[in-house]
Amino acid sequence: MFCVKCGVELADTEKACPLCGTRVYHPDLVRGEAEPLYPKGRHPKPQANSKVVNGIFILLFVLPMVFCLMADLQRNGSLNWFGYAAGGLLLGYVFFFLPLWFKKPTPVIFVPCDFAAAIVYLLYIDLKTDGGWFLSFAFPLLGALALIVCAMVTLVHCLGRGRLFIFGGGFVLMGGFMLLLEFLLDVTFSVAFIGWSIYPLIFLAVLGGFLIYLGIDGTAREAMERKLFF
Repeated sequence: MFCVKCGVELADTEKACPLCGTRVYHPDLVRGEAEPLYPKGRHPKPQANSKVVNGIFILLFVLPMVFCLMADLQRNGSLNWFGYAAGGLLLGYVFFFLPLWFKKPTPVIFVPCDFAAAIVYLLYIDLKTDGGWFLSFAFPLLGALALIVCAMVTLVHCLGRGRLFIFGGGFVLMGGFMLLLEFLLDVTFSVAFIGWSIYPLIFLAVLGGFLIYLGIDGTAREAMERKLFF
């Protein structure tokens, strides 16, 4: 059985097309009733984040820090590499487990915080090693990536529509980001500018342009939805 509007193949028990929502009607077919997913009156209740579980996650990060601190002091008699390990562990905690403390973590807030934490960690490494690459390489590169990602996340979260335009524009900007990456490598580390960034730029620009085209042309978008079933 197929949908009369979009042509998607349907199961015999479908009452409406899962793609376009068109009601299914077949005069010669007796529609069966599927078993309910949960017993009547026993639907699962959403559970709030457990602070006990979050406390366990904290211990999983604190204990390795203590071990690294003890190992560094015992081997070197002073703090040598402990800061790198502690910063990496804190960065992983900010990325993956800090949002679990909130019932409804907002990506508009946490994504910029993640980038800020990464920038601070790279600054610490640069100062610790006297690298001199933070201002000329890490900060502009990570700052540009943060602007692109945060803009996409904010638009998707706040608008709730036009995602093809948002992701299409994001892919195009990421192509420009690849050019910036090769340029900063040349400026900071004297890596020869051979133009390898042109290839990801072309690919990402074509992909982004295709998504924008689908967002403009409803007929092409509907045809893609039928073929890919999304």
